[in-house]
Amino acid sequence: MQGSGGREERCERFARIILNGFESYFAEFQNITLGARSRFENADWLGVHDAATRRLDLYKLKLESVLGTVELVAGEALKDYPFWRDARVVYAGLISRHRNFEIAETFYNSVFNAVFQHRQVRNEYAFVLSSRGDLPAADSSPVLRRYGVDNHSGRVANGPGRARSGLQQALYALLVDYGLSVPYEDLERDIGGVLAAFDRRFPGFDPGPDDVRLEVLNNHFYRNKGAYIVGRIVSPQRGMPFVLPILHNERGAVYVDTVLFGADQVSVVFSFTRSYFMVDATIPSQYVRFLNKLMPAKPISELYNGMGFNKHGKTHYHRAARRHMESASDRFVIAPGIKGMVMSVFTLPSYPFVFKIIKDRFTPPKDMTREEVKAKYRLVKRCDRAGRMADTQEFTNLVFARERFSDELMQELYAVAPSAISEQGRALIINHLYVERRMTPLNLFLQDAPDEELREVMDEYGNAIKQLAAANIFPGDMLLKNFGVTRHGRVVFYDYDEIVPLTECRFRKIPEPRSDAEVMAGRPWYSVRPKDIFPEEFPLFFSGHRRAREAFDERHADLYEAGFWQSLQERVRGGHIESFYPYRRRLRFPRDAPCAAGGAL
Repeated sequence: MQGSGGREERCERFARIILNGFESYFAEFQNITLGARSRFENADWLGVHDAATRRLDLYKLKLESVLGTVELVAGEALKDYPFWRDARVVYAGLISRHRNFEIAETFYNSVFNAVFQHRQVRNEYAFVLSSRGDLPAADSSPVLRRYGVDNHSGRVANGPGRARSGLQQALYALLVDYGLSVPYEDLERDIGGVLAAFDRRFPGFDPGPDDVRLEVLNNHFYRNKGAYIVGRIVSPQRGMPFVLPILHNERGAVYVDTVLFGADQVSVVFSFTRSYFMVDATIPSQYVRFLNKLMPAKPISELYNGMGFNKHGKTHYHRAARRHMESASDRFVIAPGIKGMVMSVFTLPSYPFVFKIIKDRFTPPKDMTREEVKAKYRLVKRCDRAGRMADTQEFTNLVFARERFSDELMQELYAVAPSAISEQGRALIINHLYVERRMTPLNLFLQDAPDEELREVMDEYGNAIKQLAAANIFPGDMLLKNFGVTRHGRVVFYDYDEIVPLTECRFRKIPEPRSDAEVMAGRPWYSVRPKDIFPEEFPLFFSGHRRAREAFDERHADLYEAGFWQSLQERVRGGHIESFYPYRRRLRFPRDAPCAAGGAL
């Protein structure tokens, strides 16, 4: 045994080292996050991307630092399960009054899994189940600001009515309180836009006295080039979530770009297809509790993910998944759609997620390694997903009940990925897989789509490709089967094995043939290097989908031109950061409209 002291003392030191490592991680996480406001105020968009990457890398760095220390303290007991059982008891006591105990539990689990390679993950050794419930109880710390809609204060000059006057003043107070070091471009105009949108959403709304208020989370949510104010309108009759996106005009002022109402629109802002927010939340669970009230259909795990606590989001996902598996009786089956060349995909019909396993051998002409595929998924995790790529959770040595797998699925797994699975008694262990939200494959969606829906979704498909390119991502294989349609009608890319940075591609125009013999030749009459891409060939992705091709060409035929892609590359190489809006452009307020709020506030 290394060092001195009995087993009890060693467990105490061991547990404290892990907790200190968590505190160090959380403090540095907060420090990076706290810089988001200044980066937004200074329009430092390259700094935004750099900070997001540093924060993603932070967890692994802190974990590796802790591992080096606990190895010294534990000595030969490091891989002794009874030692971890005792350490878990000590750690649970240390965090019993911790405000962020649930995230601290996840950090402990990460240390355990790093030591044991995700094997023997049992509740007696780690926190498979939380010691105090999945979500901490409500805390007395205030996380909301409240603004009463006072309808007795008299009309504002030129205000249109009693209810309008009170809401107008509440919005004014809110936007002043949430002001930044740069001024509003035109505050009265922006308030007018919010009021007009409110009237369109709630025509004839007339609250009684003192029964309406705005409740808003204390701090802005920052992502990409936006800052978001998140809250709800509360009245005895209803509660309505809302989000106010604040954008920077890059000339020293900010403006309210729109207002989003309702759980569906707010849910898209917090979508699993978008990069993580930076928000100053010293007790993240309190923010998660409020967000869950706004979006009750969104999994708690995605709310933690959305705030940057994706490791704890994974923990919460795993716990919720276990409960679902125990309560459901249906069997895992091969996921609908065309089978992939690189991944074998299965799902549980009652569960809105899919499970993806890397095949042992890829279907020709795919030519890459397992590690290269994993690297593509890491790239997606680190880049701005622009609302067009699904976030994933990666699991190692995940245990399932073998009896829950259909015979067809087991035959498939043994045929294409035998090295990824093993059976132990009644358990099926999958040594590596990815989990992501289930979507309807675009090719299947198109089969029965009426004309108007088809035109809309093909416009979405084109927008998805363009927005990915603006985020410096070229999808590579743009077949319709590699894109999915979410319940909100958004088109999302989910097949990552061929993605590359846009700037690494060479987009070329196909040279004119010099003779009839070249035209008739079975091989290209021009040279093709490994990174050459010929956009004129993209219509091949629509093979067998005439209606889809026609709808796509109406709005996105520019994607067939090499010049379009080359100009995008120049912008990206020049340091341009694109704006990605988590809402339809048609919802944006006109900024040249006269002020509709009326009078001085």
